Amino acid sequence: MEKEKTSHQIIAIVVSCLSAFTTGIMFSWTSPFLVKITKDKLNYNITEDQASYFAVIPPASMVVAAIFCTRLSDIIGRKYTIMLTALPYTTFWILTAFFTNIYVLYAARMIAGFGDAIVFTSVPMYIGEISTPIVRGTWGNLVALGIFLGQFVIHIVGAYFTVVQTAYIFLPLGPIFLILMLFVPESPYYFIIKHRYDDATKSLSILKGKENVDEDIDHIKQAIERQMLHAATWKELFFVKMNRNALLAGIFLRVSQQLGGVATFNIYTQLIFEKAGTSLLPEDCSIIYTGICFIFMAIGSFVGDRFGRKKAYITSCFTCGIVLLSEASYFYLDQNIPNADVRRFNWFPLAAMVAYVICSAFGLGTIPTLMLGELFSASIKTKGLTILTFVFGIMLFVSNNLFYLLKQYVGMYGPFLCFGLCCLVSSVMSFFVVPETSGKSLEQIQNSMEIEQEGQKV
Repeated sequence: MEKEKTSHQIIAIVVSCLSAFTTGIMFSWTSPFLVKITKDKLNYNITEDQASYFAVIPPASMVVAAIFCTRLSDIIGRKYTIMLTALPYTTFWILTAFFTNIYVLYAARMIAGFGDAIVFTSVPMYIGEISTPIVRGTWGNLVALGIFLGQFVIHIVGAYFTVVQTAYIFLPLGPIFLILMLFVPESPYYFIIKHRYDDATKSLSILKGKENVDEDIDHIKQAIERQMLHAATWKELFFVKMNRNALLAGIFLRVSQQLGGVATFNIYTQLIFEKAGTSLLPEDCSIIYTGICFIFMAIGSFVGDRFGRKKAYITSCFTCGIVLLSEASYFYLDQNIPNADVRRFNWFPLAAMVAYVICSAFGLGTIPTLMLGELFSASIKTKGLTILTFVFGIMLFVSNNLFYLLKQYVGMYGPFLCFGLCCLVSSVMSFFVVPETSGKSLEQIQNSMEIEQEGQKV
């Protein structure tokens, strides 16, 4: 029997996740440059309130773009849709390099959100369809890992370079990504859905590193045909219990992740440490924080699957909640209790955020993105991912605004208290909402959901 190889699957995942690396850069671009732009009155006449919109515009444009991106994956393929991310991201760098007008910068952030929509709708789908359960369990979190690496890199670059210099540094990323993506195969699932069986055979042969994949093709073909028997209308997404449960799980994962502060803390990193009054410079704190984020997310990505995704998510939400409430207590004492000499513990905000990173690395920060490509059957996947990306964009917008408004009108302890309580509530709800998908193929996940649905009917 011909031995199966996984190296080509890993390479394809790594290359496709270069787009997620750029997404991470876009997410945290505001962290170093929101402060720099508002302080640079020579080149920018922008207030802190005006600059705060830099963080909320991309999620808003992502919501609009999500409607078209998943459909595009079915029309031109997962691979070529992912390649399109180079266009909005490259446009962003060009606009920030040559313009300082606030409205042009708003437009640049809006365009960046279009690229984010493509990444979150197409890359998880692509990874789920080209990888075996073992590869997906270990490398499927590379989307989240790529985002955290991008956040780490932009904090380093942003600490030493201006907005314009940073744009020139990252401008070549788009063309490099396009060239590399030309050499990875398209999803065999896409080819089979389009009845292009010869192309599917070639693609799967490359991904599995063996010549004879006829049995695998037949297995995928039968699975897709069975899933396609179910109607693929918007009505079926909400009224078929199996689809509705998958949608509910996906929405819960995205909402709980964002109300747990995963993205928000990386967007406002420097601002948090500036308000905390730590002994280190805010720039240094943000580099340390995002660097630790990347390291522990990498560890969590490669070992977290061994514990089961449901159990890991519950534990991660609970521990993150405890850490965030502790951080809220520090800021509350600092702001409201004059006799509390918390400045002796000015190391605590950074230490607590590091603890938060460790706790989120094995669940809250990685599992929602990983499970995006697993929950839905082939017939309804694009519609399901459209809704989830729509929800993700809305929750990014809500959580970023929530952080800023609570900080402004309550104090820095406000957002930490809110996100901490949300994490504790999510840890309880996870028992009832999150399915276990660890170690299962896409077909096995759908079969388990069908069995669960039939059992509930009986």
